[in-house]
Amino acid sequence: MNSIKKNMKHTLALITALLLAPLAVFADASSSPAATRIPDGKRLRDIVAAKYPKGNVFIGAAINGPMTNPGMDFEILNREFSCTTPENDFKQSWIHPELGNVWRWERCDAYLKNCEAHHQSVRVHGPISPQCSPWVKQDSRTATELRQIMNEFLPALCKRYNENPLIRWMDVVNETVEKDGAWFGPKPGTDKWENPWPVIGFDTDKNKTPLYIREAFTIANRDAKNLKLVYNQHTKLERPGMEKVKETILYLRSKGLRVDALGWQAHIDVGWEKVPGNLEYLSELIAWAHANRLEFHVTENNVKLPKVAKPGEDEQAAATFAAIVRTLLEHRETGVVAWNCWRMRDYVGERNERLELLFAADGSPKKAYYAVQRLLENPPPAVKSQANLQSRPGK
Repeated sequence: MNSIKKNMKHTLALITALLLAPLAVFADASSSPAATRIPDGKRLRDIVAAKYPKGNVFIGAAINGPMTNPGMDFEILNREFSCTTPENDFKQSWIHPELGNVWRWERCDAYLKNCEAHHQSVRVHGPISPQCSPWVKQDSRTATELRQIMNEFLPALCKRYNENPLIRWMDVVNETVEKDGAWFGPKPGTDKWENPWPVIGFDTDKNKTPLYIREAFTIANRDAKNLKLVYNQHTKLERPGMEKVKETILYLRSKGLRVDALGWQAHIDVGWEKVPGNLEYLSELIAWAHANRLEFHVTENNVKLPKVAKPGEDEQAAATFAAIVRTLLEHRETGVVAWNCWRMRDYVGERNERLELLFAADGSPKKAYYAVQRLLENPPPAVKSQANLQSRPGK
């Protein structure tokens, strides 16, 4: 009788285990998203390493650091990309928000610790720019105070990371001009997107260049000798604004200052590539950069969608991403080109903007991911030039 009871218990336990097994497998899959969302084909970082051994093509992503953005985004970043840019962790607004002994490096160090573990090179994004603290934006700030905080923050950032082998580039300034070529300046209050740094004053050159630009590059030239220095610009690539940036880079060079790369923050609308002249001007700009011994970086790229969803959006966004990457790759033999997606997964922005990226909100790859993957595997024919690649910083 006891043996029959034991056999019945064993049989019931076996049946229960068999019935629950599929549920257990399903639970494990849902708690480990990366295991079920790995894209088909090769990883982007592996393609770049195999196809572009000269080090003339960089593909990365700009995201917030692991202390504020743990989880799926970093799983994707570490799997797919060999270079990265911290979106906010290295900015003055976080590290040194006001005069005094307030210094916060913990987010920076956490970001770099992750990069070290996953063999990723870094572009530091802590420019003298509108991305500054409310204290800096206060209308009462004087030129002396603004110069003082710049001379506290930027040398400290440079000296702390100049010898770090993970860090290859540093954004020195960003968003210096408006789309029409006017200098981007201060606005009343602290709640608007503004650039307070021109309060420091202006030079006497033909463009009356804001002094903070030259002073920031002077600091970076002195204290970040091992890093490539980037002049970054946020625009939809309107010609007047970018032409002013080009003139400013030549102005800095005329002062004996090193500038190593021109950066474009490409926050663009879906279908941007269809606007007559856009891709032609992008190609012209890359060619100009390489002819002037500058790397060309798309430092951030996302695609904005209409607020109301429409059929075919994924295909259209993929085409916009692909057009940017294709144009960069066409110039891969004349100099260094780099492309960084801005953030990792689709999301809705502060003003209900729908932003398309390479991965869906659940971490699954989108058509845009595969468009970039195909281009890296099968790049377009390269334009030809005698421009030399620059492996280290140079004037």
